[in-house]
Amino acid sequence: MKRALFTLGIATFLLSACAGGVIPNGGPLTPSASGRPAADKPALDRAARPIPSTAEATLPPALQTGDGTTAATLGIVRGPEIAGLRVDARKAKLAMDSFRNSCPGLVRRTDNSGLTQGSDWVAACDAVKTWTGDAISFFATHMDAVQVGDGKAFATGYFEPEIAGCRTRQAGCDVPVYKRPNDLIDVDLGQFSDDLKGKSIRGKVSGTKLVQYDDRAGIESGSLAGRGLEIAYAADVVDFFFLQIQGSGRLKLPDGSVMRIGYESQNGRGYTGIGRLMKDRGLITDGSMQGIVAYLRANPEEGRMIMQENKSFVFFRELTGAGPLGAMGYPVVGEASIAVDVKFIPLGAPVWLSMDRAEPNGVWIAQDTGGAIKGANRVDTFWGAGDRARAIAGGMSARGAALLFLPKAAVARLGL
Repeated sequence: MKRALFTLGIATFLLSACAGGVIPNGGPLTPSASGRPAADKPALDRAARPIPSTAEATLPPALQTGDGTTAATLGIVRGPEIAGLRVDARKAKLAMDSFRNSCPGLVRRTDNSGLTQGSDWVAACDAVKTWTGDAISFFATHMDAVQVGDGKAFATGYFEPEIAGCRTRQAGCDVPVYKRPNDLIDVDLGQFSDDLKGKSIRGKVSGTKLVQYDDRAGIESGSLAGRGLEIAYAADVVDFFFLQIQGSGRLKLPDGSVMRIGYESQNGRGYTGIGRLMKDRGLITDGSMQGIVAYLRANPEEGRMIMQENKSFVFFRELTGAGPLGAMGYPVVGEASIAVDVKFIPLGAPVWLSMDRAEPNGVWIAQDTGGAIKGANRVDTFWGAGDRARAIAGGMSARGAALLFLPKAAVARLGL
């Protein structure tokens, strides 16, 4: 899901570009606008106002032991005792519940960070099934804290937006929401070269060659029309653009019901943050989401061309169960789930944050990834759905310290 935009949070993603050529990870990338007026603007203004906090100091980093492309080669040091960390009990309980839900996948996953093995997590996953004590005591009993690299963290935010839509095309509701096309091909480059392990691309076959898949401009011009790929329609192209950046969301249907859609795939094209383009061209001054959206709506033709400079296009499926789903295939939970770079944080692992604003402080579970979430101690915090979630996620930009909780067996094996 992966992924913060307005103020510096959301703007970070709108202003930055993901690496091209390699498939962006699934899941939300950044918060987006819902396109609906706030029900209680003063309350939302208060929610969007950062609550200052003093971040804990990071520890002296370990000596880097390799190329620094994973947590294991970047280096880790033993952190303080988990029981002594400042946490919010309510949020810690949400994190423990999310950890429990992630356990079936956690014990089976290959950890690309190089820090753990699936078997390391078995004891904690068995214990959490029947744990009746407080959450922080659970983490302290079965895990130890470590710092990856210099421990300096940057947190943004994302949420599940809701926009107007319909199941069948109608006047005023005609922006197609496509499912994954059957000619979109995933290629695991690691099968062709050891140097490319962990990397993949997407494209389609043209004759005897694999070529790039249609970009946003081609798809919006109708390259997929008439193939029966439409699962729904959005009422507004700008709203849908930002929902695609999020990676999942809700369509408010004409009868008042809600259709939930989640990330199914992506066209393999690199993500380009349009905020940076607009700012460099002098079209906006602050790069805020509000400024970006206002310009796009005031200049619809130019706005469409600007949005098409982000060649990435997301395909969706309808969600009928719990969700939205993160990269592990489990529901992400507001104020409990984060998107991470799996080379530095194992999916399913708890992460403790101490930041310069209070809202993201405490324990989170790594359950998602995002195309713009790259590097050690880089996280995207998920805030759920609704106006409050939009207000907090949209303004989330926090810096501070991060610690990773690992099973005691893994920490012992690492010699810490």
